[in-house]
Order: sequence, then C-alpha cells, then structure tokens
Amino acid sequence: MKVPSQPSGNAAEADGPEDRLRRFVTIWGRAIFPVTATSLTRAEFEGHLLPLARLLCDALLARPFDTAPAQRAGAGLVEAHCTDPDALGRSLGVVDAYLVLYCGTDPELTAEELRARCARLQHAMATGYAQALRERTRAEQEAIARSALSARSAAEIALHATESRFRAVFDGAAIGIGIADLEGRLVEINDTMTRMFGGVEAHVRSRNVSEWVHPEDGPHVWRLYEELVRGEREQYRVEKPYYRGDGTVLWTNLTVSLLRDAEGRPQYQLALMEDITERRLLHLRLRYEATHDALTGLPNRTLFFERLEKALAPGTAGENARFGLCYLDLDGFKAINDSLGHSVGDRLLVEVADRLQACATGPGEMVARLGGDEFVALTTNTGTDGERDAAALADRILAALATPVGVDGRELTVRGSLGVVEGPAGERTAAEVLRSADITMYRAKSAGGNRFELADPEADARAITRHGLTTALPTALERGEFFIEYQPLVHLDDGSVHGAEALVRWSHPQHGVLGPDRFIPLAEDTGLIVPLGRWVLQEAVRQARSWQLDDPGTRTPLRINVNLSPTQLHHPRLVADTVDVLERSGLAPGALCLEVTESALIGADEDLLKPLRQLAEMGVDIALDDFGTGYSNLANLRRLPVSVLKLDRSFTRGMQQHPVDPVDLKIVEGIVSLAHSLELAVTVEGVETAAQAERLRELGCDTAQGWYYARPGAPDRIHSLVLADAV
Repeated sequence: MKVPSQPSGNAAEADGPEDRLRRFVTIWGRAIFPVTATSLTRAEFEGHLLPLARLLCDALLARPFDTAPAQRAGAGLVEAHCTDPDALGRSLGVVDAYLVLYCGTDPELTAEELRARCARLQHAMATGYAQALRERTRAEQEAIARSALSARSAAEIALHATESRFRAVFDGAAIGIGIADLEGRLVEINDTMTRMFGGVEAHVRSRNVSEWVHPEDGPHVWRLYEELVRGEREQYRVEKPYYRGDGTVLWTNLTVSLLRDAEGRPQYQLALMEDITERRLLHLRLRYEATHDALTGLPNRTLFFERLEKALAPGTAGENARFGLCYLDLDGFKAINDSLGHSVGDRLLVEVADRLQACATGPGEMVARLGGDEFVALTTNTGTDGERDAAALADRILAALATPVGVDGRELTVRGSLGVVEGPAGERTAAEVLRSADITMYRAKSAGGNRFELADPEADARAITRHGLTTALPTALERGEFFIEYQPLVHLDDGSVHGAEALVRWSHPQHGVLGPDRFIPLAEDTGLIVPLGRWVLQEAVRQARSWQLDDPGTRTPLRINVNLSPTQLHHPRLVADTVDVLERSGLAPGALCLEVTESALIGADEDLLKPLRQLAEMGVDIALDDFGTGYSNLANLRRLPVSVLKLDRSFTRGMQQHPVDPVDLKIVEGIVSLAHSLELAVTVEGVETAAQAERLRELGCDTAQGWYYARPGAPDRIHSLVLADAV
C-alpha cells in the first residue's frame, strides 16, 4: 500500500497542534478516499475523519495510556462506510507512518515509547474496526435472513411480489449469497459471492457444494450439512475455509438455512457467507505474538505448556507414549549482562536459541524460551529406552553450546546446566514435570555446571521437603515449635557435670522432631538464624539460671554452651543482644560459653574478632568448636579470643578400637599440650566408651561429652549420666 510522501520534520514542527492534526487528516483522507464507497466529496469525507484522528492523537499522549479511543476510531471507519479491506490496511499504514510525526509532541515521552504506543493503538484500531464490521455484517445477515424468511412465507401467498424484494436484497448484499438444491447443485449466486471466490462465476457455478471440502474442515461440518438436506435441522452456522481458483484460502462465517416448499418439504438450501480472511489473519498474527518470544522467535511459556500438557495427556499419543524434557539455564549469564550490557546479552540469547533449534529438528521435538536465560527442549519421540534418548538430546545441546559465540568482536564462552526428565505420559502433570526438571537443573548447576543431570524422584522429594521446611520456618518460631535439649559436659578427672550444651530441635507437625542439621542451613540461607539464635540464647541462659536457683549450694554453677552461626557472628547486635539476655536473666557472664566453629574463624579479620573480644573481656567464654576440621594455622590460636578448644570427634573415633592407633594418640596429646600451654581448656566430643574416656583423661583433656555419658535430653536430666558404652 502506498501512502503520501512524508514531509520534513521542520515543516511538521512549524505548524501548531491543530494544523498538524489537519495535515494528518489530509494524508489519511488521500490514502483511503479512493477505496471508500461514499457520495461525499473528499473535503466532506475528511471532515468525518477529523474527530477520529483527534481520538488517536489524544490517545497517543494520554496519561494513563488507554487504547479504547483507538477502538472507537476503528469503529468510526466502518460507520463512515470504509468497509473495503484495503481501507483498514491503508489506515494502519498512515497511522504507523504519520501519527507520531504529527501528534507525538509530548517532550516527556521518548521516541521509543511513542512508537510502542502507536503500535498498540494500531492493534486496538484494527480490533475496533473488525468488531464494528462484524456487528454490521451480523445486522446485514439478520436482515437478509429475515428477508429470506419473509420472502419464503410471502411466496405462499404472492410469489411474484416477494421475488423483486428478495432480488434486491440478493443482488445488493455485502455478503455472499448462494442457493443450491438438495443435491448440492448451485442454482443462484450473487456478485459478492463471485468476487469472494476470485470473480470467475463459471468457476463457482461449476462446483457442487459437496466438492468444497478443505483439510481443516471438522467432521461436524459435513454432519450438519447432511442433517440439513435430510430436513432434520433448519439451519447451522460454522466457520469454514474454501480454496479459491488460484489456490489461496478463503475463510468464511457460513450460515446455511433450509428452504421448504408450500407443503413443507425441503427444497433448497440458502448459504450466507461473510469473508473473514483478513480478520483471521490478524487473529493468527496476534495469536503468534501471544505464544512466541519477541526476542528469539521461539515458542514462549504459554505455547510450551500447551504442547507439554498435550504430550502428557494419557492416550493422546498411544498407549506407550513417552516424553523427554531438558530444562536449560545458562551458567554465568548475569555476569555477561552486568559487565557487557543487555544488548550483548540479548544477541547471545538469540544465538543460543538458534543453536537449540538446530538440536531439536526431529519429529515431536520443540524448543521454547521460558524467560531470561531459561530454555526447554521437549521431545515426544522417545522410544523404549527413553532415558537414553533424552540424555542424547541433552548431549547435543551441550555440544552446540561448546563453541564460543562471537559478539562485537568478543568470543563469549557459553555454558549451561540441564535438568533432564523422562518418563511415560499420563502419570504426571505439566507443573510436576517442570518442577522436577527445575530441581534437577539446579543439581547440575550446584555440581559445577556445564553438564546435565537426570531427574531423581528421591532428590526431588528432598528438594521439595527442603523448600517446605524453608517456607515453614518463619511461622514455626512464632508457633513455638522449637525446643532445646541439653547434653551434659563432664569433668574427666572426677566425672562431675561441668555444664551442658544447648542443642535446638524442631518439632515439625508433619516430619516429627528434626535435628539442627535439617534446618540450621535453611535458617542461615533465609536470615532467620538471627532471631532463632537469639531465642536459643534466651532459653538456654534462662535454663542455666534456673539450674543455679534450684541448687544454690553448688560451688561451681553449671555452665551453658550455646552455638553461634557465621551469620550471627556478622550481626551488628551480637554483643548488645548477649548483654541484654544475660542482664534480664541474672546469669553471670562466666556461666556462658559461646561455641564458634573453626571454619567460621579461618582468615577472620579484626572487625569480625572485635565482638568476640568484647564478649571475652566481659567474662564470656569463647569455644573453638570442631577444632581440627578447618585446617587453620595453629599459630593463629594466639590471636583468637578463645578459652576452650573442642576437639572434633574424628580425632577420638580411633580410640574406640583396640589397640589404639598411636598416631591418633600423638595428635591428641600434641593438641592438648599446645592448648594448655596457651592456657586453653580442652573439651572432647563424641565420647562413646569408658576406654575412650579413660584414655582422654590420661592425655590431659579437661571435659568431655558424648553418648557414653548421656544423650541430649530434657533439662531435668542434666545429672542423669548413663556411663555405659554406646557402641
């Protein structure tokens, strides 16, 4: 379609807003007046277009932006008798080329935003035009149908009077009309139907209605036709395609009615056809845009889920149908966006999409982009060894990504992590399959990336349980689902109870009692470890004070050991919260020992050690927990504000055997000697036999804990030592 040549920007800017609007209307009128069936002069016709143009101009600059005025403008074209299909195409071309130029005068809107608004206004204008044309056509159809029925009724009384009226409607209608006998032979067609089929009347008349089949005809179409010619129904309405003489496709809204003779016997069939080809093409275009990714052209999440649900539906692809799904996430893509910019990242995604499409070209295979740097490849062509077929697809994807991508002279390395799910159709929903693939993909990413992992139901269950625990953590603390068990710390020289370590537990409503290894890492990840750790400190200190009050005559009060996580060490209120808890409970600082893992203090700077030094200066003991597992420099012990070393159970496990490994003895003896030379007490974990306890006492260890003495339990069992071998 041609539109008038575009004037220079200076000329458009020199006029006022109303002048520019009228120039826009003049261009619009010149474009569509030749294809408009109207008795108006062009100047009068442009007068009809002026309010429609004003609607579009105001909508372009409106805040908030609204496309409804553009729909009214499209409907206004139909009211102005611009019903030729070319009128809409020319109008959209004028709006696309000139609306922003003549009406985009708002300095607060960028050129890109104005173009985006203009594109949306064109869609809305086309929608309003199509709706108005459909309503007009429907009204014409109803008028024609009423006329046809009236003509049939009047024919019984005065056939000659109705013939002229029916002929006027028949010949002048804007929709195609055809009359055929019950055998399908065409008796009469109007000029509109002839034009719809290409303008060659002989080509249309030579065809029998039953020959006008199309591959997209549903079986119900011809079933309705047979019922009508048998007189079992009076009318049916369908959307039906036809082939024209030149091989192109004509899409119609078809209404077929049965005409009976004076005795009520079926005699003719009357067909009313509305040409909806342009509307259908527009609908298909909008459907494509709604189901495909704008950047890569791949199917998007919406279309992928449609295909996946169809592939998983039982019985759709045979009794033994299987599927394979590869869920891909690019490794390190965020770093490319952050360092090189989103334009480079977009070009990289386009290249990745092209390579993925080349990997899935077989029957039953498709690739889609879910969003960001996440892609999926689906195959429904897996055989009996479906897992191997799905893994082969994953291998092809990794191989396709192995070659660096060239962007702006740079060679960008592309790596990806894939989760592969394979199985029979009909057993899982699309959401369950995608969740399993997502979980599996993250397993591949955590294993180093640039690889694929096969889905494992047990791993999926663990990940789902982990997620459930993570989401339940915040409310669990509010509902009081956590409790503390205490494991005694025993003096090795006389076997008396020195204190206890506070060990938090979670009484989960579904999973029962959970140990700290199940939820402490989750609390670290979510940040809940700070309020949870404060609660543990409060409860443990309160219990220690309660022990003192219950036995005021004891010479040395029981000490309470509380674990600190790395996150708590970095919290700015660690010292203030600890002081507040001690003051509120009345417990002396010397009765509290905070345990910090050795790995948390490896390479610790003075900023991290400062709060621990402050607590140590107050009298709080600091214990270095799991000593010997972090590979720290022993010389660093001098600068750490610790007063207790807790030997990891790995050093004492060998002492359960007989004879005892002399190397283990030498290591423990050396650590104890070093600790005592630095005036540090030594506590041993994992004591499970009397022989272990005796050997550790001989080596000079100060205190011990383990199942030989007691398992963690309620606070009232602090003195209930078992003193029995646990192995």
